[in-house]
Amino acid sequence: MSLNPYLSSLAGGVLIGAAAVLLMLCNGRIAGISGMVRGLLGRDGVAVCGRLLFLGSLVAGAALVERWSGQVPQARADFPGWLLGLAGVLVGLGTSLAQGCTSGHGVCGLARFSPRSLVAVLVFLGVAMLTTFAVRHLWGIA
Repeated sequence: MSLNPYLSSLAGGVLIGAAAVLLMLCNGRIAGISGMVRGLLGRDGVAVCGRLLFLGSLVAGAALVERWSGQVPQARADFPGWLLGLAGVLVGLGTSLAQGCTSGHGVCGLARFSPRSLVAVLVFLGVAMLTTFAVRHLWGIA
């Protein structure tokens, strides 16, 4: 069964928003994925268990959608591995500098009208646009 990309994007957005709201209502926590991953190193067993459940549900949800739709995301074989590695390092550095990631700032921070999150999201988007331009038009990697 093929999924309509617009409906699946809408459903994904609704589920992300619902998960963020439920996490805030039930636990009083922001649904920032980088903070959850960092929090896995903590000593509070209950908090670590909750973080593992939330992060595991992200993976399980993607697996369920793949199984239900029959569509498997295809990796780009022609994209240089070194560039993917560099991108991962830069994303990690950026989330550390911004003290949060796109889910924490973009979904939760903007919903709370946080000026710091607005600045972070504008920087995320600006760097993403510049990077896309550089990779596609300056380096010729489509």
